Amino acid sequence: MAKETIMLVCSAGMSTSLLVTKMEKAAEEKGIDADIFAVSASEADNILEEKNVDVLLLGPQVRFMKAQFEQKVAPKGIKLDVINMADYGMMNGEKVLAQAEKLMNEE
Repeated sequence: MAKETIMLVCSAGMSTSLLVTKMEKAAEEKGIDADIFAVSASEADNILEEKNVDVLLLGPQVRFMKAQFEQKVAPKGIKLDVINMADYGMMNGEKVLAQAEKLMNEE
């Protein structure tokens, strides 16, 4: 299976980095080859230009930016969603990874 690229966007990129670590651990346990990383909302545009991203997940604190990200990622075929607030608050890497996987498998 090809490597999956999952980008998390939050306001500063700090809290989400812990979630990335937990998602990487969950991916490793499931045998999923994934490049999972977090960026701040201000960096997101540059990264989207440079990197092929399969899924973009927004942290709950930047969910108000969903509409503007939808316009940016739709032409590229990138799946987009907001991370469930409870999963984010609990830093549940397994559930957030499952959310990304479900998006990737949707047509």
